[in-house]
Amino acid sequence: MSVRVGAARIRAALVTLISFFIVAGTATGCAGGGDERPRVVVTTNILGDITREIVGDEADVSVLMKPNADPHSFGLSAVQAAELENADLVVYNGLGLEENVLRHVEAARESGVVTFAAGEAADPLTFHTGQDGGPEDEAGEPDPHFWTDPDRVRKAAGLVADQVTEHVDGVDDKAVRNNAARYDGQLADLTTWMEKSFAAVPENRRALVTNHHVFGYLADRFGFRVIGAVIPSGTTLASPSSSDLRSLTQAMEKAGVRTVFADSSQPTKLAEVLRQEMGDDVDVVSLYSESLTEKGKGAGTYLEMMRANTSAMAEGLTGD
Repeated sequence: MSVRVGAARIRAALVTLISFFIVAGTATGCAGGGDERPRVVVTTNILGDITREIVGDEADVSVLMKPNADPHSFGLSAVQAAELENADLVVYNGLGLEENVLRHVEAARESGVVTFAAGEAADPLTFHTGQDGGPEDEAGEPDPHFWTDPDRVRKAAGLVADQVTEHVDGVDDKAVRNNAARYDGQLADLTTWMEKSFAAVPENRRALVTNHHVFGYLADRFGFRVIGAVIPSGTTLASPSSSDLRSLTQAMEKAGVRTVFADSSQPTKLAEVLRQEMGDDVDVVSLYSESLTEKGKGAGTYLEMMRANTSAMAEGLTGD
């Protein structure tokens, strides 16, 4: 008898305990749902930094692309794809940059999420498919690398602020506008500093060669000329042919260019090939052109990245 009574008491205690956890869990879930913060999801880490400066503490900003990744090739986990569809706002570059992510952005848009393509709103340029002056030197696809022009970033940042205040419920519009105004001032200062830094580069050295076509906006804004790229494309996923390399080396010889700028988010192997073609006096200068680094690693923010690149480019072109 005592054994049966003891077992009954244990069962009763277990039922009570389970009921308590169910009720507590339900209550917690309800409370959490009411206090859930608005969320902005951003595809690339460069846009993520810009968006965080504007949003501040008004919403959670989730960035999908990790530091030092290549925006042309990074992909998403199932959890990250779900984040897109549960966001209040998705900010992405567009213009074909996030080649493995755009289908997820489209799926989020079709499910009713507001999406904003910053690159498409920043007066996009087109890149050239051939080397400077060559037979294939024709305008191609829209160039997605608008962030190399800080003035276009100023425009895009203002539009991000518009999107946040219009579509993200629960944010303090005044705080977002104040953040945007402060950051706009920092971007204006960046432009002024870059102009002064590049003023030291003489006219006969204002020719750029890169791993792929990534600095068209910078060239357009600050008076440089892109004579070619190791990969004559706007994406790192393409590959150069032997004729591409031959055309590029000929263009470099004609322009007297001995410096190649290679983005740090990918190996410099393709640029090193030029050394075999033109000799060891070709310099390969690494830039943070496509991705931010981790904090404290040289390009933890957009402003830091642009200042580091400007200093490296000015030094590489002047030989100082």
